[in-house]
Amino acid sequence: MPATNGQAPAPVLELRDVRAAYEKVEVLHGVNLTVDGGALVAVLGPNGAGKSTMLRVMSGLMRPTAGQLYVEGYDVTGAGAKELADAGVCLIPEGRGIFPNLTVRENVLMDTYAGRRAMDEVEEVVFERFPLLRDRRDQLAGTLSGGEQQMLALSRALSTDPALILLDEVSMGLAPLIVESLFEVVRKLTTTAGVTIVIVEQFADVVLEFADTVALMAQGRIKLTGPPNKVRGSIEAAYLGSGRR
Repeated sequence: MPATNGQAPAPVLELRDVRAAYEKVEVLHGVNLTVDGGALVAVLGPNGAGKSTMLRVMSGLMRPTAGQLYVEGYDVTGAGAKELADAGVCLIPEGRGIFPNLTVRENVLMDTYAGRRAMDEVEEVVFERFPLLRDRRDQLAGTLSGGEQQMLALSRALSTDPALILLDEVSMGLAPLIVESLFEVVRKLTTTAGVTIVIVEQFADVVLEFADTVALMAQGRIKLTGPPNKVRGSIEAAYLGSGRR
């Protein structure tokens, strides 16, 4: 939402006192989080903290039982996944989001068949940002390396022209050097494409080098937020120890 009357623009995403439950078991106990436009926000915390559940609420896959969800200043509480996708929210779930039996090019163009964007336009944008995928465009996606598959998942997200990308465990099963390279790509998306990104991660030691803001989550609540240099010690000492989830 653009600024008006000299006011700062609304956050791209905001959660206010959000609660969520699986049947009668409450998982989120009043989550508050603000994500500003163009930021890379890393959400860290131990297993069972509620991080993936929070992403499901953000993307409309799960409705909160209480609290409000705002996208660019608009109250979208209770909106479904399609409505939020139409509003520019794109989730890349854990385990990647590709079609392994289709080629790289077919994966890239999958979201163009609704007619919203021209195929040549999408190809130009994606292959400019991911030159490696251009070289693999006729290769079956399932034969790509893990890091290449994650890049393809990111490229599919870009084909929808999103305002916000939600990444769940993008580093899962990848070697540390590949993870670092992938995070460099993610960082570039915020600085050159103007995309806002929320990333739930296990490689705390790596993601802290790239994030603008870090949110520490535990027991269904955001316990601490701030720039990496201010929260690094608290995160590693209190929750992550070795730097992993």
